[in-house]
Amino acid sequence: MTRLTGSALRVTVFVGENDTWHRKPLYSEIVHRAHAAGLAGASVFRGIEGFGASSLIHTSRLLSLSEDLPVAIVVVDTEDRVRAFLPQLDELVTEGLVILDHCEVIRYVGRDADAGSGSGSGKTDGKGKRSL
Repeated sequence: MTRLTGSALRVTVFVGENDTWHRKPLYSEIVHRAHAAGLAGASVFRGIEGFGASSLIHTSRLLSLSEDLPVAIVVVDTEDRVRAFLPQLDELVTEGLVILDHCEVIRYVGRDADAGSGSGSGKTDGKGKRSL
């Protein structure tokens, strides 16, 4: 697992939850490839409503016929590592949107976890939040 603090690059990939890669959910394939590439972290978020290039509104409301809800896959790591991963996204994402954002990573640590971590770097505020 890669530890990451300070400046980073975030890539957010928007696809439909029904999009697949060799019969496997596309979002799952992206997360597994990010993990295999040793990236610092990846998460998948399922939308409750949205529309994209097709202008068709997808929603999770009970009376809606749409089930292909929007999904966002968020990956964060150093700029070099994220940019090295982009060719895999080019291979996987045939329809969707890929966004790159520069960001600052701040790690939040509880007081008990902080005492046993032995990392010693960063300042902890009164609520146990530490910026590294």
